[in-house]
Amino acid sequence: MDQINTCITALREAAPDIDIMQNEPMSRHTTFAIGGPADLFVQPKTRRELAGTLGVLRTRGIPFLLLGNGSNMLVADAGVRGAVVCTTELDEVRIGEDCTLVAEAGALLGRVARRAQRAGLTGVEFAGGIPGSLGGAVFMNAGAYDGQMAGIVEQTEYLDETGALHTLTGEEHGFGYRRSVFRDHPDWTVVRSTLRLQQGDPAAILDRMNDLAQRRREKQPLNFPSAGSTFKRPEGYFAGRLIEDAGLKGVSVGAAQVSEKHAGFLINRGGATCDDMLHLIELVQQRVKEAFGVQLECEVRIIR
Repeated sequence: MDQINTCITALREAAPDIDIMQNEPMSRHTTFAIGGPADLFVQPKTRRELAGTLGVLRTRGIPFLLLGNGSNMLVADAGVRGAVVCTTELDEVRIGEDCTLVAEAGALLGRVARRAQRAGLTGVEFAGGIPGSLGGAVFMNAGAYDGQMAGIVEQTEYLDETGALHTLTGEEHGFGYRRSVFRDHPDWTVVRSTLRLQQGDPAAILDRMNDLAQRRREKQPLNFPSAGSTFKRPEGYFAGRLIEDAGLKGVSVGAAQVSEKHAGFLINRGGATCDDMLHLIELVQQRVKEAFGVQLECEVRIIR
């Protein structure tokens, strides 16, 4: 605790206006609505504060977890030891030159898509309904409806493990299915990215976004906390179909349940614990393996 208190003092000296909370429940900051308390929960408001925060934590040997909107994360019931650095206050989105859009790591994808639409820029509509932030989307090459970040990210500024600022361009991102070079370098921190889009008609872009939103409402259990698709798509299969064909729709462990609306989503029906969800994930993997010989790989990042 002394180490945490001295760390708080150092953080406030580096950034007097920074938001710092102790023992903050992570259930308030993940779309699963699951997770115990973080020793420290820190919200820098600027890129300078972000760099300073990471510098203080590294200098003092405090482990930390970077968090955007918490949309692809399952946090242990015991919480997070050390610090959680939340980037949601770093949310600037601006239109650049030559059909580009620049967004900070904490900008929600829905806001990015809406800003592009108002500017008559097309290409990011697929991301409008993904409940994540720009940084997390780049980290995992988020995608939906035949679109993915790999198709639109032109360059990304990031902080390395020493706090130095660098820029990746094009293929340097190492994008693949639900991965990027940032998965191989967890001590790198996305700061902001430039998206290369195309000129389009704002009305037509809005129609496309509304159509995708309607499809989501019809097919996905948006009225329950979840992390979106829980499993990666196995080559040659669809995870949701395999789970449904294994007879698992509606199966529960505690308050964690395989959605009756879309079997690819595991949902929190209210009060589910991390252990509930982990046991349900294992049950689904086991049943699908037994029935079809396919090993489902979890897409959700598990923090424990």
